[in-house]
Amino acid sequence: MTQTPPRRYLRVTLDDQRLQLIEQGEPQLEYPVSTGAAGPGERDGSGCTPRGWHRIRIRIGADCPLNTVFVGRRPTGEIYSPELAASAPGRDWILTRILWLTGLEPGCNRGGAVDTLRRYIYIHGCPDSEPMGVPASHGCIRMRNADLLELFEQVETGLPVLIR
Repeated sequence: MTQTPPRRYLRVTLDDQRLQLIEQGEPQLEYPVSTGAAGPGERDGSGCTPRGWHRIRIRIGADCPLNTVFVGRRPTGEIYSPELAASAPGRDWILTRILWLTGLEPGCNRGGAVDTLRRYIYIHGCPDSEPMGVPASHGCIRMRNADLLELFEQVETGLPVLIR
C-alpha cells in the first residue's frame, strides 16, 4: 500500500482503542472498539490484532436483525440475549454484522502464517455488556452493535483499513 493515505478509509488505533472513518484526511465517524487482549501481532494462533493496511474483503449480514448470532460467518438463527449467553458461558459472540478483513502487505499481514483473511479477522458486533476501549478480543475488532450498524451502512467492500 502506498505511503499516502487513500481519500477514504477506516483507521483503527490500538493505543486508544478507537475506530474512525476518515474522508479526505478528516474523521467523519468515530467509535470505541476492543481489539486483541494479547496485543498487536500478525502470527496465526496468536490472538493478536494484525497491524498495517487491510481492506474489507466481504460485508456479511446486511439483512439480518440486530443481535443476530454468527458462527462460521453464517447466521445461526439465534438472536443474542442474556438467557442465550447464560446457556453458553465463555462463547466468543460474533453479532449483528461482520466486516471480514484481508491484508494488503505481503509478509506482514498477507500470506503464510500472517494472513489476516485466513486468521478470520473481522470487525464485528459483540454483546453490549462487553467492555469497549480496552483490549479484550481474540484478535478481532469488536464494536457495539448500534455503532456497527451505523458504520456498516457507510462502508463498502474494498474500503482500505489501517490498523496501527
